[in-house]
Amino acid sequence: MQIHRYERWWMTFGFTMLVFFLLLIGVAAFADNINPPSGMQQIDPTKVAQTPPFDRPGLRKLPDGSYEAYYIAQVFEFTPRVLTIPAASKVTFYVTSADVVHGFFIPDTDINMMAVPGWVNSQQHTFTRRGEYLLICHEYCGIDHQDMFAKIEVQ
Repeated sequence: MQIHRYERWWMTFGFTMLVFFLLLIGVAAFADNINPPSGMQQIDPTKVAQTPPFDRPGLRKLPDGSYEAYYIAQVFEFTPRVLTIPAASKVTFYVTSADVVHGFFIPDTDINMMAVPGWVNSQQHTFTRRGEYLLICHEYCGIDHQDMFAKIEVQ
């Protein structure tokens, strides 16, 4: 089979660019020390409901006056569904998933995480404005994904 010289040139060019970009990504990953987070807490996704502190999800006040909020994401709900937080409170959110990858996003805040089975993700926010905040899943997780939300009330 005869391959036209221009076609051969474009195939060579495409293959060369592919190899170049893969090498570039590899070198950047090693040179910049880019690797998966290793300090993240792990959890058995089949036993989330029996593993403290996720066995009682919700809000906990710490001695310094800040709060910790523990959430479990599972098809198609967040537990707890409603969380009441005092205004001007610093809250650290801890989230994990019991089944598939979910999103954890609170609009009008800087909270935007992934809830991944087997991992506990965390992020901190201070709620300065009173009102209701919607907590939504921004990662498609199944047929009723659009109904996966919870509410945070800041009083």
